[in-house]
Amino acid sequence: MVFSSNIFLFLFLPAYLLAYYLTPCRYRSWTILVGSCVFYGWWRVDFLFLFAGVMLWNYLVGRMIDTCGSRSPAARHWVTAGIAVDLMILGYFKYAGFGISAINQVLASLGLQPLGSLEIILPVGISFYIFQAISYLVDVYRGDTAATRRFIDFAAFIALFPQLIAGPVLRYKDLAGQFRSRTHSVEKFSEGSGRFMQGFIRKVFIADTLAPLVDHCFRLAHPTTADAWLGSLAYGVQLYFDFSGYSDMAIGLGLMMGFRFVENFNQPYFSHSITEFWQRWHISLSTWLRDYLYIPLGGNRGGMARTCRNLFVTMLLGGFWHGANWTFLAWGGWHGLWLALERATGNAVRESRRIRPMRLAWTNLLILVGWVLFRSDDLGRAGTMLGAMFSFDLSGLSLVFREEITGLQVATLVLACGVILVSGIWQRLDHAMLPGLVRRGAVRYASALFLPPLFWLSILKLSAQSYSPFLYFQF
Repeated sequence: MVFSSNIFLFLFLPAYLLAYYLTPCRYRSWTILVGSCVFYGWWRVDFLFLFAGVMLWNYLVGRMIDTCGSRSPAARHWVTAGIAVDLMILGYFKYAGFGISAINQVLASLGLQPLGSLEIILPVGISFYIFQAISYLVDVYRGDTAATRRFIDFAAFIALFPQLIAGPVLRYKDLAGQFRSRTHSVEKFSEGSGRFMQGFIRKVFIADTLAPLVDHCFRLAHPTTADAWLGSLAYGVQLYFDFSGYSDMAIGLGLMMGFRFVENFNQPYFSHSITEFWQRWHISLSTWLRDYLYIPLGGNRGGMARTCRNLFVTMLLGGFWHGANWTFLAWGGWHGLWLALERATGNAVRESRRIRPMRLAWTNLLILVGWVLFRSDDLGRAGTMLGAMFSFDLSGLSLVFREEITGLQVATLVLACGVILVSGIWQRLDHAMLPGLVRRGAVRYASALFLPPLFWLSILKLSAQSYSPFLYFQF
Protein backbone atom coordinates (compact mmCIF):
# COMPACT_ATOMS: atom_id res chain seq x y z
CA MET A 1 0.00 0.00 0.00
CA VAL A 2 1.29 3.47 -0.86
CA PHE A 3 -0.02 6.93 0.00
CA SER A 4 -0.63 7.70 -3.67
CA SER A 5 -3.24 4.98 -4.19
CA ASN A 6 -7.01 4.90 -4.12
CA ILE A 7 -6.97 2.04 -1.59
CA PHE A 8 -5.04 4.19 0.87
CA LEU A 9 -7.01 7.39 0.22
CA PHE A 10 -10.53 6.00 0.25
CA LEU A 11 -10.28 2.86 2.40
CA PHE A 12 -7.32 2.63 4.76
CA LEU A 13 -6.89 6.29 5.77
CA PRO A 14 -10.56 7.05 6.60
CA ALA A 15 -10.93 3.76 8.50
CA TYR A 16 -7.69 4.32 10.39
CA LEU A 17 -8.45 7.92 11.38
CA LEU A 18 -11.95 6.93 12.50
CA ALA A 19 -10.55 4.13 14.67
CA TYR A 20 -7.78 6.41 15.99
CA TYR A 21 -10.10 9.18 17.16
CA LEU A 22 -12.64 6.76 18.59
CA THR A 23 -9.91 5.15 20.71
CA PRO A 24 -9.34 6.68 24.18
CA CYS A 25 -6.09 8.66 24.32
CA ARG A 26 -4.23 6.22 26.58
CA TYR A 27 -4.79 3.34 24.13
CA ARG A 28 -3.98 5.14 20.88
CA SER A 29 -0.50 3.61 20.67
CA TRP A 30 -2.30 0.29 20.18
CA THR A 31 -4.29 1.77 17.30
CA ILE A 32 -1.08 3.11 15.77
CA LEU A 33 0.63 -0.27 16.07
CA VAL A 34 -2.27 -2.31 14.66
CA GLY A 35 -2.95 0.13 11.85
CA SER A 36 0.73 0.35 10.95
CA CYS A 37 1.05 -3.44 10.87
CA VAL A 38 -1.91 -3.62 8.49
CA PHE A 39 -0.30 -0.93 6.34
CA TYR A 40 3.11 -2.68 6.34
CA GLY A 41 1.71 -6.18 5.98
CA TRP A 42 -0.11 -5.14 2.80
CA TRP A 43 3.12 -5.93 0.91
CA ARG A 44 4.14 -9.18 2.63
CA VAL A 45 2.63 -10.49 5.85
CA ASP A 46 5.66 -12.68 6.61
CA PHE A 47 7.94 -9.65 7.02
CA LEU A 48 5.84 -8.61 10.00
CA PHE A 49 7.65 -11.33 11.99
CA LEU A 50 11.02 -9.71 11.22
CA PHE A 51 9.50 -6.34 12.06
CA ALA A 52 8.23 -7.60 15.41
CA GLY A 53 11.58 -9.24 16.18
CA VAL A 54 13.44 -5.96 15.60
CA MET A 55 10.99 -4.14 17.88
CA LEU A 56 11.30 -6.67 20.71
CA TRP A 57 15.09 -7.00 20.48
CA ASN A 58 15.74 -3.26 20.61
CA TYR A 59 13.18 -2.69 23.36
CA LEU A 60 14.82 -5.33 25.59
CA VAL A 61 18.34 -4.09 24.85
CA GLY A 62 17.25 -0.53 25.58
CA ARG A 63 15.90 -1.63 28.98
CA MET A 64 19.17 -3.43 29.76
CA ILE A 65 21.24 -0.35 28.85
CA ASP A 66 19.01 1.78 31.07
CA THR A 67 19.35 -0.68 33.94
CA CYS A 68 23.15 -0.74 33.66
CA GLY A 69 23.39 3.05 33.58
CA SER A 70 24.32 5.36 30.72
CA ARG A 71 27.92 5.08 29.46
CA SER A 72 28.78 2.31 31.94
CA PRO A 73 30.99 -0.59 30.74
CA ALA A 74 28.06 -3.01 30.95
CA ALA A 75 25.85 -0.62 28.99
CA ARG A 76 28.58 -0.36 26.34
CA HIS A 77 28.48 -4.13 25.89
CA TRP A 78 24.72 -4.07 25.51
CA VAL A 79 24.64 -1.20 23.01
CA THR A 80 27.37 -2.91 20.99
CA ALA A 81 25.42 -6.17 20.92
CA GLY A 82 22.18 -4.39 20.04
CA ILE A 83 23.70 -2.45 17.14
CA ALA A 84 25.58 -5.53 15.93
CA VAL A 85 22.36 -7.56 15.62
CA ASP A 86 20.59 -4.66 13.89
CA LEU A 87 23.41 -4.29 11.38
CA MET A 88 23.55 -8.04 10.77
CA ILE A 89 19.83 -8.03 9.93
CA LEU A 90 20.27 -5.07 7.60
CA GLY A 91 23.44 -6.55 6.12
CA TYR A 92 21.86 -9.90 5.34
CA PHE A 93 18.74 -8.61 3.64
CA LYS A 94 20.31 -5.66 1.87
CA TYR A 95 23.95 -6.51 1.18
CA ALA A 96 24.44 -10.30 1.24
CA GLY A 97 23.55 -10.69 -2.43
CA PHE A 98 25.82 -7.79 -3.39
CA GLY A 99 28.70 -9.23 -1.37
CA ILE A 100 28.42 -12.67 -2.96
CA SER A 101 28.22 -11.08 -6.41
CA ALA A 102 31.41 -9.08 -5.73
CA ILE A 103 33.19 -12.20 -4.45
CA ASN A 104 32.08 -14.15 -7.53
CA GLN A 105 33.54 -11.48 -9.81
CA VAL A 106 36.88 -11.87 -8.06
CA LEU A 107 36.68 -15.68 -8.20
CA ALA A 108 35.79 -15.57 -11.89
CA SER A 109 38.78 -13.34 -12.64
CA LEU A 110 40.98 -15.95 -10.92
CA GLY A 111 39.38 -18.81 -12.86
CA LEU A 112 37.78 -20.29 -9.74
CA GLN A 113 34.31 -21.72 -9.26
CA PRO A 114 31.83 -19.01 -8.15
CA LEU A 115 29.69 -19.30 -5.04
CA GLY A 116 25.97 -19.96 -5.28
CA SER A 117 23.80 -16.89 -5.67
CA LEU A 118 21.27 -15.74 -3.07
CA GLU A 119 17.73 -14.68 -3.93
CA ILE A 120 16.83 -12.38 -1.04
CA ILE A 121 13.72 -10.22 -1.01
CA LEU A 122 14.44 -6.82 0.53
CA PRO A 123 11.84 -5.91 3.19
CA VAL A 124 10.29 -2.53 2.43
CA GLY A 125 11.60 0.29 4.64
CA ILE A 126 14.15 -1.87 6.50
CA SER A 127 16.88 0.77 6.21
CA PHE A 128 14.69 3.37 7.89
CA TYR A 129 13.38 1.35 10.82
CA ILE A 130 16.78 -0.20 11.54
CA PHE A 131 18.35 3.28 11.66
CA GLN A 132 15.61 4.43 14.04
CA ALA A 133 16.22 1.44 16.29
CA ILE A 134 19.98 2.11 16.34
CA SER A 135 19.47 5.78 17.21
CA TYR A 136 17.23 4.72 20.12
CA LEU A 137 19.89 2.42 21.60
CA VAL A 138 22.65 5.02 21.21
CA ASP A 139 20.52 7.77 22.75
CA VAL A 140 19.67 5.58 25.75
CA TYR A 141 23.36 4.69 26.14
CA ARG A 142 24.39 8.36 25.95
CA GLY A 143 21.71 9.33 28.46
CA ASP A 144 19.92 11.55 25.95
CA THR A 145 16.65 9.74 26.64
CA ALA A 146 15.40 7.22 29.15
CA ALA A 147 14.45 3.78 27.91
CA THR A 148 10.70 3.55 27.64
CA ARG A 149 9.00 1.15 30.01
CA ARG A 150 5.95 0.83 27.79
CA PHE A 151 6.71 -1.62 24.99
CA ILE A 152 3.61 -0.47 23.13
CA ASP A 153 4.97 3.08 22.84
CA PHE A 154 8.31 1.86 21.49
CA ALA A 155 6.60 -0.52 19.07
CA ALA A 156 4.30 2.27 17.88
CA PHE A 157 7.33 4.53 17.38
CA ILE A 158 9.11 1.98 15.18
CA ALA A 159 5.93 1.09 13.30
CA LEU A 160 4.50 4.60 12.89
CA PHE A 161 3.17 4.15 9.36
CA PRO A 162 3.38 7.72 7.99
CA GLN A 163 7.20 7.61 8.00
CA LEU A 164 7.76 3.85 8.13
CA ILE A 165 8.63 3.26 4.48
CA ALA A 166 10.72 6.27 3.44
CA GLY A 167 11.26 8.56 6.41
CA PRO A 168 11.84 11.11 7.76
CA VAL A 169 14.25 9.17 9.96
CA LEU A 170 12.78 9.84 13.41
CA ARG A 171 14.43 9.58 16.82
CA TYR A 172 12.61 8.37 19.89
CA LYS A 173 14.04 11.16 22.04
CA ASP A 174 12.28 13.70 19.82
CA LEU A 175 8.92 11.91 20.03
CA ALA A 176 8.97 10.51 23.57
CA GLY A 177 7.12 13.50 24.97
CA GLN A 178 4.56 13.36 22.16
CA PHE A 179 3.84 9.71 22.95
CA ARG A 180 3.15 10.69 26.56
CA SER A 181 0.99 13.66 25.62
CA ARG A 182 0.15 15.39 22.34
CA THR A 183 -2.45 17.87 21.26
CA HIS A 184 -5.25 17.22 18.78
CA SER A 185 -7.08 20.14 17.29
CA VAL A 186 -8.99 21.17 14.21
CA GLU A 187 -6.20 23.62 13.32
CA LYS A 188 -3.55 20.93 13.57
CA PHE A 189 -5.61 18.45 11.57
CA SER A 190 -6.29 21.11 8.93
CA GLU A 191 -2.57 21.92 8.71
CA GLY A 192 -1.83 18.24 8.27
CA SER A 193 -4.46 17.84 5.57
CA GLY A 194 -2.99 20.74 3.62
CA ARG A 195 0.52 19.35 3.95
CA PHE A 196 -0.67 15.92 2.79
CA MET A 197 -2.39 17.42 -0.25
CA GLN A 198 0.73 19.41 -1.11
CA GLY A 199 2.87 16.27 -1.07
CA PHE A 200 0.31 14.29 -3.04
CA ILE A 201 0.28 16.94 -5.79
CA ARG A 202 4.09 17.00 -5.90
CA LYS A 203 4.20 13.24 -6.32
CA VAL A 204 1.36 12.65 -8.77
CA PHE A 205 1.40 15.82 -10.88
CA ILE A 206 5.15 16.36 -11.21
CA ALA A 207 7.21 13.30 -10.22
CA ASP A 208 4.97 10.74 -11.93
CA THR A 209 4.68 12.84 -15.10
CA LEU A 210 8.47 13.08 -15.40
CA ALA A 211 9.11 9.39 -14.63
CA PRO A 212 8.66 8.07 -18.24
CA LEU A 213 10.98 10.74 -19.63
CA VAL A 214 13.70 9.85 -17.11
CA ASP A 215 13.33 6.09 -17.59
CA HIS A 216 13.59 6.37 -21.36
CA CYS A 217 16.65 8.64 -21.23
CA PHE A 218 18.58 6.32 -18.90
CA ARG A 219 17.82 3.38 -21.25
CA LEU A 220 19.25 5.09 -24.36
CA ALA A 221 22.21 3.18 -25.75
CA HIS A 222 23.78 6.25 -27.35
CA PRO A 223 22.41 9.43 -25.79
CA THR A 224 23.39 12.79 -27.24
CA THR A 225 24.55 15.67 -25.07
CA ALA A 226 21.05 17.17 -25.16
CA ASP A 227 19.49 13.80 -24.28
CA ALA A 228 21.77 13.31 -21.30
CA TRP A 229 21.33 16.83 -19.90
CA LEU A 230 17.56 16.78 -20.30
CA GLY A 231 17.22 13.33 -18.75
CA SER A 232 19.58 14.11 -15.88
CA LEU A 233 17.86 17.40 -15.10
CA ALA A 234 14.48 15.67 -15.22
CA TYR A 235 15.70 13.00 -12.80
CA GLY A 236 16.96 15.59 -10.31
CA VAL A 237 13.55 17.26 -10.41
CA GLN A 238 11.64 13.97 -10.32
CA LEU A 239 13.56 12.67 -7.30
CA TYR A 240 13.12 15.93 -5.40
CA PHE A 241 9.37 16.17 -5.95
CA ASP A 242 8.89 12.44 -5.36
CA PHE A 243 10.84 12.27 -2.11
CA SER A 244 9.88 15.70 -0.74
CA GLY A 245 6.29 14.84 -1.71
CA TYR A 246 6.47 11.67 0.41
CA SER A 247 7.96 13.65 3.30
CA ASP A 248 5.19 16.26 3.06
CA MET A 249 2.59 13.51 3.11
CA ALA A 250 4.25 11.79 6.07
CA ILE A 251 4.48 15.05 8.03
CA GLY A 252 0.87 15.83 7.16
CA LEU A 253 -0.36 12.42 8.33
CA GLY A 254 1.63 12.86 11.54
CA LEU A 255 -0.10 16.19 12.19
CA MET A 256 -3.49 14.55 11.65
CA MET A 257 -2.53 12.18 14.48
CA GLY A 258 -1.17 14.94 16.72
CA PHE A 259 2.55 14.34 16.02
CA ARG A 260 4.93 16.96 14.70
CA PHE A 261 7.80 15.38 12.78
CA VAL A 262 11.09 17.01 11.80
CA GLU A 263 11.27 18.75 8.44
CA ASN A 264 13.15 16.79 5.80
CA PHE A 265 13.71 19.31 2.97
CA ASN A 266 14.43 23.02 2.85
CA GLN A 267 14.88 24.23 -0.75
CA PRO A 268 17.97 22.04 -1.36
CA TYR A 269 18.56 23.19 -4.94
CA PHE A 270 19.06 26.73 -3.66
CA SER A 271 22.32 25.75 -1.96
CA HIS A 272 25.61 27.59 -2.46
CA SER A 273 27.80 24.57 -1.63
CA ILE A 274 27.56 20.82 -1.16
CA THR A 275 27.88 21.48 2.57
CA GLU A 276 24.76 23.64 2.49
CA PHE A 277 23.01 21.11 0.24
CA TRP A 278 23.31 18.48 2.96
CA GLN A 279 21.82 20.91 5.45
CA ARG A 280 18.78 21.13 3.19
CA TRP A 281 18.40 17.67 1.55
CA HIS A 282 17.07 14.65 3.46
CA ILE A 283 17.79 16.56 6.65
CA SER A 284 16.78 13.73 8.97
CA LEU A 285 19.32 11.37 7.34
CA SER A 286 22.16 13.90 7.17
CA THR A 287 21.73 14.76 10.87
CA TRP A 288 21.56 11.03 11.69
CA LEU A 289 24.83 10.43 9.83
CA ARG A 290 26.39 13.41 11.62
CA ASP A 291 25.31 12.36 15.13
CA TYR A 292 25.74 8.59 14.91
CA LEU A 293 28.58 8.16 12.42
CA TYR A 294 30.58 11.34 11.77
CA ILE A 295 30.92 12.38 15.42
CA PRO A 296 31.78 8.85 16.69
CA LEU A 297 34.45 8.66 13.94
CA GLY A 298 36.02 11.74 15.49
CA GLY A 299 34.10 14.55 13.80
CA ASN A 300 36.22 17.65 13.39
CA ARG A 301 38.57 16.68 16.22
CA GLY A 302 42.15 15.77 15.42
CA GLY A 303 43.05 18.23 12.67
CA MET A 304 41.96 18.98 9.14
CA ALA A 305 43.19 15.73 7.59
CA ARG A 306 41.14 13.60 9.97
CA THR A 307 38.11 15.85 9.58
CA CYS A 308 38.23 15.44 5.80
CA ARG A 309 38.68 11.70 6.18
CA ASN A 310 35.69 11.48 8.51
CA LEU A 311 33.53 13.50 6.11
CA PHE A 312 34.49 11.27 3.20
CA VAL A 313 33.94 8.00 5.09
CA THR A 314 30.60 9.20 6.45
CA MET A 315 29.28 10.06 3.00
CA LEU A 316 30.72 6.88 1.48
CA LEU A 317 28.80 4.79 4.02
CA GLY A 318 25.77 7.06 3.63
CA GLY A 319 25.81 6.33 -0.09
CA PHE A 320 26.07 2.60 0.55
CA TRP A 321 23.10 2.83 2.94
CA HIS A 322 20.97 3.76 -0.07
CA GLY A 323 21.57 0.48 -1.84
CA ALA A 324 23.88 -2.44 -2.59
CA ASN A 325 25.40 -1.12 -5.79
CA TRP A 326 28.74 0.39 -6.77
CA THR A 327 26.84 3.40 -8.11
CA PHE A 328 25.67 4.33 -4.60
CA LEU A 329 29.20 4.02 -3.27
CA ALA A 330 30.42 6.25 -6.09
CA TRP A 331 27.64 8.77 -5.36
CA GLY A 332 28.50 8.83 -1.66
CA GLY A 333 32.19 9.14 -2.46
CA TRP A 334 31.48 12.02 -4.88
CA HIS A 335 29.63 13.99 -2.20
CA GLY A 336 32.18 13.05 0.46
CA LEU A 337 34.99 14.30 -1.78
CA TRP A 338 33.37 17.70 -2.25
CA LEU A 339 32.44 18.01 1.42
CA ALA A 340 36.08 17.35 2.32
CA LEU A 341 37.39 19.78 -0.32
CA GLU A 342 35.03 22.51 0.82
CA ARG A 343 36.08 22.05 4.43
CA ALA A 344 39.79 21.98 3.55
CA THR A 345 39.62 25.09 1.35
CA GLY A 346 37.25 27.06 3.54
CA ASN A 347 34.54 27.10 0.87
CA ALA A 348 31.86 25.33 2.90
CA VAL A 349 29.29 28.06 2.31
CA ARG A 350 26.40 27.73 4.72
CA GLU A 351 22.89 29.13 4.70
CA SER A 352 22.65 32.75 3.65
CA ARG A 353 19.87 35.04 2.47
CA ARG A 354 22.16 36.45 -0.19
CA ILE A 355 21.77 34.77 -3.59
CA ARG A 356 25.03 34.05 -5.43
CA PRO A 357 24.12 32.85 -8.95
CA MET A 358 27.55 31.44 -9.86
CA ARG A 359 27.80 29.45 -6.62
CA LEU A 360 24.26 28.16 -7.13
CA ALA A 361 25.07 27.07 -10.69
CA TRP A 362 28.33 25.35 -9.68
CA THR A 363 26.72 23.53 -6.75
CA ASN A 364 23.82 22.29 -8.85
CA LEU A 365 26.23 21.06 -11.52
CA LEU A 366 27.97 18.94 -8.87
CA ILE A 367 24.61 17.72 -7.58
CA LEU A 368 23.46 16.80 -11.09
CA VAL A 369 26.60 14.78 -11.79
CA GLY A 370 25.96 12.94 -8.54
CA TRP A 371 22.37 12.19 -9.53
CA VAL A 372 23.60 10.50 -12.71
CA LEU A 373 25.61 8.11 -10.54
CA PHE A 374 22.65 7.66 -8.19
CA ARG A 375 20.13 6.85 -10.94
CA SER A 376 22.25 4.65 -13.20
CA ASP A 377 21.88 0.87 -13.02
CA ASP A 378 25.65 0.39 -13.04
CA LEU A 379 28.87 2.33 -13.42
CA GLY A 380 28.97 1.58 -17.14
CA ARG A 381 25.61 3.28 -17.68
CA ALA A 382 26.76 6.20 -15.51
CA GLY A 383 29.89 6.53 -17.64
CA THR A 384 27.79 6.57 -20.81
CA MET A 385 25.53 9.32 -19.48
CA LEU A 386 28.35 11.45 -18.11
CA GLY A 387 30.35 10.98 -21.28
CA ALA A 388 27.40 12.20 -23.34
CA MET A 389 26.82 15.16 -21.01
CA PHE A 390 30.37 16.44 -21.41
CA SER A 391 31.03 15.50 -25.04
CA PHE A 392 29.18 18.70 -26.04
CA ASP A 393 27.97 17.45 -29.42
CA LEU A 394 25.61 19.84 -31.20
CA SER A 395 23.22 17.28 -32.65
CA GLY A 396 20.35 18.14 -30.29
CA LEU A 397 17.87 15.58 -29.04
CA SER A 398 18.13 12.20 -30.72
CA LEU A 399 15.24 11.06 -32.89
CA VAL A 400 14.50 8.05 -30.69
CA PHE A 401 14.29 10.30 -27.63
CA ARG A 402 12.11 12.90 -29.35
CA GLU A 403 9.65 10.18 -30.33
CA GLU A 404 9.20 9.15 -26.69
CA ILE A 405 8.93 12.43 -24.83
CA THR A 406 5.74 14.48 -24.82
CA GLY A 407 4.96 18.16 -24.64
CA LEU A 408 3.29 17.59 -21.28
CA GLN A 409 6.49 16.13 -19.83
CA VAL A 410 8.61 19.04 -21.06
CA ALA A 411 6.03 21.57 -19.82
CA THR A 412 5.94 19.83 -16.42
CA LEU A 413 9.73 19.98 -16.20
CA VAL A 414 9.71 23.71 -16.98
CA LEU A 415 6.92 24.28 -14.43
CA ALA A 416 8.74 22.29 -11.75
CA CYS A 417 11.98 24.21 -12.33
CA GLY A 418 9.96 27.43 -12.04
CA VAL A 419 8.48 26.27 -8.74
CA ILE A 420 11.97 25.49 -7.40
CA LEU A 421 13.26 28.89 -8.52
CA VAL A 422 10.34 30.91 -7.14
CA SER A 423 10.29 28.95 -3.86
CA GLY A 424 13.99 29.50 -3.34
CA ILE A 425 13.79 33.23 -4.02
CA TRP A 426 10.65 33.55 -1.86
CA GLN A 427 12.42 31.92 1.08
CA ARG A 428 15.31 34.38 0.87
CA LEU A 429 13.22 37.54 0.58
CA ASP A 430 14.23 40.06 3.20
CA HIS A 431 11.75 40.07 6.07
CA ALA A 432 11.96 43.86 6.11
CA MET A 433 10.71 43.89 2.49
CA LEU A 434 7.98 41.34 3.14
CA PRO A 435 6.87 41.04 6.79
CA GLY A 436 6.22 37.59 8.22
CA LEU A 437 2.47 38.14 8.60
CA VAL A 438 2.19 39.05 4.92
CA ARG A 439 4.24 36.00 3.89
CA ARG A 440 2.22 33.60 6.02
CA GLY A 441 -1.06 35.18 4.94
CA ALA A 442 -0.13 34.86 1.27
CA VAL A 443 0.80 31.22 1.74
CA ARG A 444 -2.47 30.42 3.56
CA TYR A 445 -4.54 32.22 0.93
CA ALA A 446 -2.79 30.47 -1.96
CA SER A 447 -3.11 27.09 -0.23
CA ALA A 448 -6.83 27.50 0.41
CA LEU A 449 -7.39 28.62 -3.17
CA PHE A 450 -5.29 26.15 -5.15
CA LEU A 451 -4.63 23.02 -3.05
CA PRO A 452 -8.14 21.43 -3.02
CA PRO A 453 -8.79 21.62 -6.79
CA LEU A 454 -5.23 20.50 -7.62
CA PHE A 455 -5.59 17.65 -5.13
CA TRP A 456 -8.77 16.39 -6.77
CA LEU A 457 -7.22 16.71 -10.21
CA SER A 458 -4.27 14.68 -8.90
CA ILE A 459 -6.68 11.97 -7.73
CA LEU A 460 -8.22 11.85 -11.19
CA LYS A 461 -4.76 11.56 -12.73
CA LEU A 462 -3.82 8.87 -10.24
CA SER A 463 -6.91 6.86 -11.15
CA ALA A 464 -5.99 7.00 -14.84
CA GLN A 465 -2.30 6.09 -14.54
CA SER A 466 -0.51 2.86 -13.75
CA TYR A 467 1.02 2.04 -10.36
CA SER A 468 3.97 4.30 -9.52
CA PRO A 469 5.75 3.64 -6.21
CA PHE A 470 7.83 6.25 -4.42
CA LEU A 471 11.48 6.17 -5.52
CA TYR A 472 12.85 5.87 -1.97
CA PHE A 473 10.86 2.66 -1.33
CA GLN A 474 13.79 0.72 -2.84
CA PHE A 475 16.13 1.93 -0.10
